[in-house]
Amino acid sequence: MIEKNINFLKKTIEDGIPIHKFLGLKLLILEKGFVKVSVPFRDEVVGDIRKNRWHGGIIATIMDSVGGMAGGTHFTSFEDKLATIDLRIDYLKGAEALPIIVEGKIVRLGNRILVTKMKAFQNDELIAEGKGVYNFIRIDK
Repeated sequence: MIEKNINFLKKTIEDGIPIHKFLGLKLLILEKGFVKVSVPFRDEVVGDIRKNRWHGGIIATIMDSVGGMAGGTHFTSFEDKLATIDLRIDYLKGAEALPIIVEGKIVRLGNRILVTKMKAFQNDELIAEGKGVYNFIRIDK
């Protein structure tokens, strides 16, 4: 499904999902089970006004989205569904006023449960890592 619909998926991910469009998320890599995105820094993502750093909740939102996108690479139809069950993020370093790169990779895909690992970087330095657990529902036609 990815190869046939890459342009559609890229447009949907970047422009069709309002939070992604608001954040300026750009898809860098979309492969079966793996996604990598870039998100520019902007004033609206600041959480620490004293040091002008990213809000952790924004980083978590992006990581959750990237985990879901990795799962979406296994959709067999556009009616398939994905919903977050659990999300854990470990913040390793404050995110400075620079773009972030977030990647997500599938660890396990079962009949109904998807598990992903996500990592966030700035200048090739790991700033956060996480794990997402999702309810994955295939809608057979």
